[in-house]
Amino acid sequence: MYRPQIKVVDCTIRDGGLINDHRFEDSFVKAVYKACSLAGVDYVELGYQLSKNLYAAEKFGRSKFCDEDFLREIVEGVDPKTKVATMVDVGRVELDQIRQKKDSVVDLMRVACYVKDIDKAIDYVKHLNAKGYATTVNIMAISTALQPDLEEGLAELAESPVKAVYVVDSYGHLFSEQIHFLVKLYLKYLQPKGIEVGIHAHNNQQLGFANTIEAIRKGANYLDGTIFGIGRGPGNCPLELLLGFLKNPKFKLEPILEVIEKEFLPLRDKIEWGYIIPYMITGMLNQHPRSAIALRAGKDKDKYAQFYRGIVLDI
Repeated sequence: MYRPQIKVVDCTIRDGGLINDHRFEDSFVKAVYKACSLAGVDYVELGYQLSKNLYAAEKFGRSKFCDEDFLREIVEGVDPKTKVATMVDVGRVELDQIRQKKDSVVDLMRVACYVKDIDKAIDYVKHLNAKGYATTVNIMAISTALQPDLEEGLAELAESPVKAVYVVDSYGHLFSEQIHFLVKLYLKYLQPKGIEVGIHAHNNQQLGFANTIEAIRKGANYLDGTIFGIGRGPGNCPLELLLGFLKNPKFKLEPILEVIEKEFLPLRDKIEWGYIIPYMITGMLNQHPRSAIALRAGKDKDKYAQFYRGIVLDI
């Protein structure tokens, strides 16, 4: 539980923004960054860094695109103990528009891809490293990947300059046995090259925190969490639980509890996240939660048995 190599990454704004199109008030984003800095969190992921040419930009908040002006406004006046991260999705960003690290407050670029696009992710990693950024690769929907494809990708990633590669349980489907297997498999390829393994767990079956602990036990050192568990659908491993579990004295819980009181309790009255039966169902069936999200937005949002029958029959 105490390893100096462990790094905690807060994904509150990036993953939480998937609920409300990243329409957070700047004051809210700044409060999250300040709380994480006071708490000793290593990185705060302040959103995506995506191309506005691919989106109707007016429909989204500022953390969808993370312009440099926005990022500087957020970090201004905060003791910069916590480094800034952003996420780039393969195929959704124009790399030549990303500025050099010396001209940005961003330290870590997190490249998100599926197994089939690992080769593209490696190109992104090389491009971003050449600009001075540290990088991770987050392999999404890992519960749907075939082992031979994954092993081929891990072997290729082992020869890249990436800092860490993530087990990402996008659908909240995995149990401890699968987490053990995947972390050990990642380590087999990556550890000899000095590349860390990370864990990003969703909470469909109320296992986000438990699976993060299991990944730590097996050697994962990059740990994702979100304040109050906020995130797409059922949300993620709660940051406050993770900090309470880790024994590193640099982590402080009180700033996170204070920001929950002041910012997250009012927000929960406006948008919904957390363990709800439709998300449990999609997690159990290893499916993307989009159908559950659609259900919760409709008039029959609590028709759990009907939803289950419909989704099972579709299979």
